[in-house]
Amino acid sequence: MPDTFEGVIGLEVHAHLLTRSKIFCSSSTEFGAEPNSHTCPVCMGLPGALPVLNKKVVDFAIRAGLATNCTVKRKSIFARKNYYYPDLPKGYQISQYEEPLCEEGYLDIFPKGQKKQIRIKRIHMEEDAGKLVHEGAIETSTYSLVDFNRSSVPLLEIVSEPDLASPEEAVSYLKMLRDVLIYLDICDGNMEEGSFRCDANVSVRKVGDEKLGTRSELKNLNSFRSIERALAYEIERQTEVIASGGEVVQETRLFNVDEGVTYSMRGKEEAHDYRYFPEPDLVPLIVDEAWEEQIRRELPELPVQKMDRFLSEYGLPRYDVEILTGDRALASYFEETVALYPEPKAVSNWIMSELLRELNNSNTSPSQSPFRPAHLAELLTLIKDEVISGKIGKEIFPEVYRLGAAPGVYIRERGLVQITDADALKETIDGVVARFPKEVGEFRGGKERLLGFFVGQVMKETKGKANPKLLNELLADRLKR
Repeated sequence: MPDTFEGVIGLEVHAHLLTRSKIFCSSSTEFGAEPNSHTCPVCMGLPGALPVLNKKVVDFAIRAGLATNCTVKRKSIFARKNYYYPDLPKGYQISQYEEPLCEEGYLDIFPKGQKKQIRIKRIHMEEDAGKLVHEGAIETSTYSLVDFNRSSVPLLEIVSEPDLASPEEAVSYLKMLRDVLIYLDICDGNMEEGSFRCDANVSVRKVGDEKLGTRSELKNLNSFRSIERALAYEIERQTEVIASGGEVVQETRLFNVDEGVTYSMRGKEEAHDYRYFPEPDLVPLIVDEAWEEQIRRELPELPVQKMDRFLSEYGLPRYDVEILTGDRALASYFEETVALYPEPKAVSNWIMSELLRELNNSNTSPSQSPFRPAHLAELLTLIKDEVISGKIGKEIFPEVYRLGAAPGVYIRERGLVQITDADALKETIDGVVARFPKEVGEFRGGKERLLGFFVGQVMKETKGKANPKLLNELLADRLKR
């Protein structure tokens, strides 16, 4: 992008709430059921059916508002958002418009380790639409099927101000927001299933200008990688349009993942296109101070708070802290291990290298790991006490992880206990020294780096079980004689 232009990004996040029933009826929200099996007259919009607000949805929305430093409105209003689409059975969506539940909050993010505050304009509740299932590719499809299971599943729409300046900042914001919602136990954050998805409003302007440029909206971006690629492409596209003397058109665009480009979908709607008016079948929602305070008292420790505590309490580098606190289950795993083996940096190192590798390979959450915190603490204790070497510990980790085995039992059964008997090591050393007289002469002639060669040979003989510290001492002494 030429240095004279900068990107301006605002995000609209849609998050499915973890309620068992839908926002206005008792139909199940379970994902993956047979098409159209979780429906009823209310969520299908049949004549005479009336919506009843699910209180748990409001509880979760207030929780999200408080966690993102929003003002919770004492009075909010539901509205009808009118538009026609085949997966919208009523011909309108029940949402909130002029009077949302939460306003004027913010979220701290840490792109490149630097703190930046992103303002949140509003958080409101609404119902999701159904889902079209296309026969083949959309472009060539001859027909589409409609699954209404998702219709009226409760959503939070979380709208940021246009405070994000780059695709990297946008992804940092989305990851932090997703972490907050998961910490709150109100959304599972599953982007593949559409539980956490976003639309992006993107424009460019000359550096130093206060006025916002004409924006394009990118719809339904459902992976962090796709979001970053789509935003980067769109900023570059708009910059080239303006630099060549053209004008950016306000429109809605889709991102082609395979080609890495955005393309026009339709003209961008304005609020008046939806003909919002107050939902006549729902009374105004009143949230009194007692209700808000009860939820505030129940808030858990949030990601930024946990990050600050890990930095001060455990003395870890920020890089470690961001990884450990990015997953609430991983943070709990770390703290449970440290309680048993109080060396935070060592625990962090093994979690970030060995444990995360196995979790990723097996697509397993830390909370479901067969290798529990007590196992990791035991393994680290065995290494510290020189029962096994760190090298052996790393070699056996994949197997003890898979088996969920107690490391002490595993190494004893397989004869992996470290050799700390000096006499036994001296015998092996003598044999190695006798086999390599030329290298012994070179070592004594000043090539002391050959000590590593002899260490390797003894380790080969002992199958890696020689105590490294003792081995180095005995070898240095033997080679100098």
